[in-house]
Formats: sequence, C-alpha cells, structure tokens
Amino acid sequence: MEQKRTINFGAGPAKLPQSVLLQAQQEFVKYSNSGISVLEMSHRSSDFSNIIEKTQCLLRELLNIPDNYKVMFLQGGGSGQFSAVPLNLIGLKGDRCADYLVTGTWSAKAAKEAEKYGKVNIVHPKLDRYTKIPDPSSWTLNPSASYVYYCSNETVHGVEYNFTPETNGVVLVSDMSSNFLSRPVDVSKFGLIFAGAQKNVGCAGVTVVIIREDLLGHSLKECPIVLDYKVQADMNSLYNTPPCFSIYIMGLVLQWIKNNGGSAVMETLNKQKSAMIYDIIDASNGFYVSVGGIRASLYNAVTLEDTEVLAAYMKEFLKEHQ
Repeated sequence: MEQKRTINFGAGPAKLPQSVLLQAQQEFVKYSNSGISVLEMSHRSSDFSNIIEKTQCLLRELLNIPDNYKVMFLQGGGSGQFSAVPLNLIGLKGDRCADYLVTGTWSAKAAKEAEKYGKVNIVHPKLDRYTKIPDPSSWTLNPSASYVYYCSNETVHGVEYNFTPETNGVVLVSDMSSNFLSRPVDVSKFGLIFAGAQKNVGCAGVTVVIIREDLLGHSLKECPIVLDYKVQADMNSLYNTPPCFSIYIMGLVLQWIKNNGGSAVMETLNKQKSAMIYDIIDASNGFYVSVGGIRASLYNAVTLEDTEVLAAYMKEFLKEHQ
C-alpha cells in the first residue's frame, strides 16, 4: 500500500505542488529528447538554455517585469544577497551609506553584513521587540543614501509589510524571499528585489535577483566576481555553473502558478488560508498567542484542504488542553 504523503507546513524548503513533483519524477532520468537527466546536463547546452529562458520568460510574465530590468538566477541564498547588495549598490553615491529598516531577524542580519562595506543608518527608533513596523512618520531617511533596504516579510517574528515604503527617489531594495509571488507586486517601484526560491517558487539552491539595469556596474572593487551583478547579468546567470536543477524546478512551479491564475489568485487563496487559521487564534482567548508553540507556513503550494486539516487539529487541541 502506498504511504500517504505528509502535509508539509515547513518554513522552507517548503511544500511543492504535487503536479510539479510528478512531472519532475517523470522527467528525472530522461529530460525531453535529451536522453539524460537535467542533473547531468551541461549548463551551456541548448536544452538547458531553453529551460533557463523559459523560466525567465514565465517570471517576467507573472510579475510583469519591465524591459529595463535584468533577471538573474544565483546561488548563495538570501544570506548571500545580504553581502551582494551592499557590494554592488552601496557605492552608488560617494558616501558609501545605506538606509535599513530593521524589523526582524533577516533585516537585522542584512544590516550587520552591510556594515562591513559602508555606513548603515537604521532609519527608525530602536525596537525592543520585533512585533510591528514603525510608523513611517518616525523614519529618518537619508537623501544621500545609496539605497533603502527592507525585508517584506519577517517570517521569524511574523511581521509583514502591507505597503511599499516611500523612499523619496532613493533606490528601494527588498528581500521578498518568503512572500515572493504570493501576491502581486509592482516591480517598477524597486531598484532590486531578491528572493530565495524555496518558499513559494521552487526548491532550495537558487535565488532570484531582479535589478534595474542602471544599477549594474557599480560594484566595489572588493566585490567577488561571482557576486557581481553586472557580470552575472551580462552572462545570463552563466558566469559559473548555475544551480541547474533548481532552476528547472522553479520553471515548473512558475508554470503551475500561471496555470492556476497567477499571483492574484495565489493572494486570494493565501488570504483564505490565513483567515482560517487566524480566526481560530483570535477565538482562543489567548491560548494560541502565548510564548512558545509551533510555526505553520502557508506558502503557495499548501492547499485549502491542507489548511482545513490543520484548522481542525487546532480546534481539537484547543478543546482538549484549554
């Protein structure tokens, strides 16, 4: 008897759509007419060129990415971008300074890394706890900053932006790793967006970087060549061997998102899933907001049916232990 699959609410690597897994399984040993697996395929072959081009085209379509933006598929995860962003952008202006919104663990790590390469200005009053986004009226933005950086969804502490920060013309940079393609986004408001794939758009190993073309070519002299955005953009992410299989899986997931209505439909379903769980939390008289507990992530591939199972379990657990 076939074992039933476990419902996966993991924080990432997160659940992949069942149809994507089955297609990857079917093509695992022999991809298309190549006679070999994607895992064995040269990244300079015509077959892989088709894979990476299709993946990029799907991403451009789903996000309506303007023509003056480059899309790259890089390695090193979000943590690699904590270094790559300042190494490429903090020298945009002579003062080597950048503004950071620090509203959780991930932006705090990014700010600490950026301090190695220039002056970092935390634009809001110091937070004792990461429980909310400081009101924009309390921010002190530096007009001489090379960029303003924020993490759009701080998963560790559960703080998510429901607005795009206004930077008064300064380049805006966002880590969207945990809510990338979970809702529509206006790419034109950003100088740079990056996102690890392993939450909503694929498996671990590849990080998407979307950058406006005029921001290329400003890297610091100490920037490692594999982190240099201009080098990678000019080489179509093929300066070194890219994470080929991860890019292939991302392409399958992006096609699944497109087939299921795109980011707008993803947002509708995600709101339904989150409401299902938060309604139980809100009605628990504080039981589900006490210290400790577990984390359940409701990324794109988690279905309404999966969420209903979790909701039913939470209700039963509450009934037994309250």
